[in-house]
Amino acid sequence: MKIRTLLFVVAAFAAGYFVSTLNLFDKRETMSSQSDKSAYASQDEKDGKLDKQVDFGFSESSDIRRNNSMVKAINKASMSVVFIGVTQRKIVNNQFFDDPFFRQFFPPTVNEYRSMGSGVILSEKGHIVTNFHVVENASDIEVHLADGRQYKAKLMGADEYTDLAIIKIEENGLPAIKIVPNDSLYIGEWAVAIGNPFGALIKDNRPTVTTGVISAYGREFTRESGIQYRNMIQTDAAINPGNSGGALINCLGELIGINTFIISPSGQGNIGLGFAIPASRAMKTLKEILQYGKIRSFYTGISIQNLTPYIAASLGLKSTRGVIINSIEKKSPGERAGLEVGDVIIKANNSEITDQVSISEIFNQFLPGDDVVLSVIRKGKEVKLTLVLEGTK
Repeated sequence: MKIRTLLFVVAAFAAGYFVSTLNLFDKRETMSSQSDKSAYASQDEKDGKLDKQVDFGFSESSDIRRNNSMVKAINKASMSVVFIGVTQRKIVNNQFFDDPFFRQFFPPTVNEYRSMGSGVILSEKGHIVTNFHVVENASDIEVHLADGRQYKAKLMGADEYTDLAIIKIEENGLPAIKIVPNDSLYIGEWAVAIGNPFGALIKDNRPTVTTGVISAYGREFTRESGIQYRNMIQTDAAINPGNSGGALINCLGELIGINTFIISPSGQGNIGLGFAIPASRAMKTLKEILQYGKIRSFYTGISIQNLTPYIAASLGLKSTRGVIINSIEKKSPGERAGLEVGDVIIKANNSEITDQVSISEIFNQFLPGDDVVLSVIRKGKEVKLTLVLEGTK
């Protein structure tokens, strides 16, 4: 009996231990399962956060980051850039009948040409700046705004020496572009060229945009046409055909220049050498035309002549480069600047002067009211004087 009881106790103990062990295993499996689920959930949360952080181009945060201040500035400035379509008429004489007798039977023919360019709205009242070569000899000028509106324009005035022209459309409340203050430029800062060359070719009137940097400024060129370009801004932002007269802006959307031409060997297209006229020059041209209705002439009150070897030797000069002042009018800008007869002018605003032709080319770039810093040789020493140009009536 005692043996049976002992065996029963042992069996019960063993059974209880087995059940306890099973429960323990079950608890461990449950804990392990919960732990795995927790781990997976934690990993899923991490993956979810990662998905939010990694930009695959579809998230809302991606759009916010891409639509940054520079993009907004470009979009705003683009509304101020217009398409300009020009009809030019050219009279062509028949070279085989260039005789007064035959001319009455074979009169000259008039050919029409279509060309295009871009322009920039400078005032809410419809004043637009473009290049002179865009509207030269124009018989009809048409303007397309970025929002699709179309207008006929008239030429208000032009300065062929600086390749700038002001045209006007009859409209108010237009999106005038913001001008950079004081021609502020930094070599290496972002530059954006905006043009509108497709206004009459496709239904989309929105301008095109190319980007680059300010490569240099203060560049000077003489074109085959005789136009003198001075203080030009150089950029590697592409200035494509039809973009002449368009805007060159900085990253704030401020106008810094008027896109004008590129240098391209053998007509190979853009190679990163584009040039723009400073915005301040465009604003001076607009002010001159608004106030006087034209680009006025100016006078200095001085008379000059080329240096001859004899004159140069008598003055102790080793070169004949420059021009000598031989007379100055009383109460003239020249006299007020402190110039004297016998002064030899060698530079104007740091541009070298070699003779009368070169000084005329340089002064053709100026407008009435401009300050010109002259470097002159007086009694063997270089002196700098400021000449303020006065307009003629």
